Order: sequence, then C-alpha cells, then structure tokens
Amino acid sequence: MSTTERFRPPSHVAPDGLKSKALFFLRRVLDFQFNTIFSTLQRAMPQYSGTVIDIGCGNCPFEHLVDTNKARYIGIDVADAQKWDYTNSKIVTYDGKNIPFAAASVDHLICTEVLEHVPEPHDLIADMYRVLKPGGTGIITIPWSARFHYKPYDYHRYTPSTLEALFNQFASVRVQNRGTDINAIVNKSIVLYFGNVSTLTESVLWLPVKVLLLLVFAPVIGLLVLWGHLALAFGWGSSDDPLGYTIWLQK
Repeated sequence: MSTTERFRPPSHVAPDGLKSKALFFLRRVLDFQFNTIFSTLQRAMPQYSGTVIDIGCGNCPFEHLVDTNKARYIGIDVADAQKWDYTNSKIVTYDGKNIPFAAASVDHLICTEVLEHVPEPHDLIADMYRVLKPGGTGIITIPWSARFHYKPYDYHRYTPSTLEALFNQFASVRVQNRGTDINAIVNKSIVLYFGNVSTLTESVLWLPVKVLLLLVFAPVIGLLVLWGHLALAFGWGSSDDPLGYTIWLQK
C-alpha cells in the first residue's frame, strides 16, 4: 500500500494573527469540511462553562471559541502528532485511547475529525464517557465523503447506524449530517483542482497545458464554491451522502 499522498492540505491554524486570520477565513470559504465543522462549534462552544477538553486538538484552531471568563480549554493530542503535521507545545499528551483526566471531571468535550484515525475506537469512546460529568456534553465530528488521508493512519468511515451503536452508553445521542451531496461534490472538485495546482512542477512537458486548463477552470471553481455555500444556506441536496457527520452527546 502506498503511503504517499498526492495532495495534503495545510494543517489547521488558530486565527491568532493577521496572516492566520486570513488563512482561517480562506479555508472556511474553500474547505467545506472545515467550514461545516467550524459552524457547528461556533454555535455551541461560546456557551460552555467549566472544563472543556479538545481531543486530538492539533494546533487548537477552535480554542478561541471558548469564553475564558467562564470556561477552561485544554487541548490533548498524541505525542507524535507530527504524523498529522501538527506541533503544539501547549497540549496535554495522551496515548490515543486513555484520556488523562479523572472520572466525571470534564464538563464538555469536542473531538473533530479524529475517530477515523483510531484503529479501535471503543476504548477511546468509553473513556470519553468516563471523564464526562453526569449531564456533560460532547461534540464529535467525522468525515463521510473524504479521500484516504494522512496515510496510512486512516481506518474508518462510519454510517449513522454504526455511530448510534458506538455511542449507545450515552443518555442522549444525536447524529446529524454535515452538508449534503452537493457540498461533497463541490468539495471533491476543489480538492481535484488544487491538487493539480500543487503538482504543476511534476512534469515540465505538460506544464503549459496544465496551467492553461487551471486558468480555464478557475471560473468554474468559483461558481462551484458559490453553489456549495448556497446549498449550505438553503439545505439543497441529499443528506444521504454528506460531507460528514456530527454526533451530539450527553451523559
């Protein structure tokens, strides 16, 4: 099995400076997976109080959503997160399945686009349940329409039926689609387009042809991006083949 990725998008960054804010905004415009995840968290996280943990936090791109006057954010990730192009000295490290917090000590948890990278998710999910306080909540996001990424550490795509079974120990489990098949089509088109941009120097012979094609298709990509955002705004398309799923949990 090849572990080479033709196109790996840049790692997520927190919007804590002028350049990073511009990149954050651009990613929200072009990356519909990220945009739908952020929109979900933007509605919930500012309301949190108490201890909030971010499991598999990477560069903590969502930390700024927490109101520090009433909540404490703690990011945790595996020690070798550089496999996923992340280096963050602020995080608490863990082994990928045993969360280093006492039982019933956490008020809220988030875990975005991590579960597909866990070979055996049952232990991690059981530990999520263990550390949450009674009544505590969790937001988990996973991809559905996504390429094989961060090879070879990409193991699963989960259906809503499987997700409900995996999290059945929680008092409340709600699985919600993120986007529709329209957003999935648009997102794949964008990946195809920028994947070709990133490989322009691979063949000098084909370089003029590829540049010409990219220029010709640039307006098409712009229209697709607009179509994707309109689909999100008005709920166009089928929820049976979405970008991914959000799991809303309560213990």
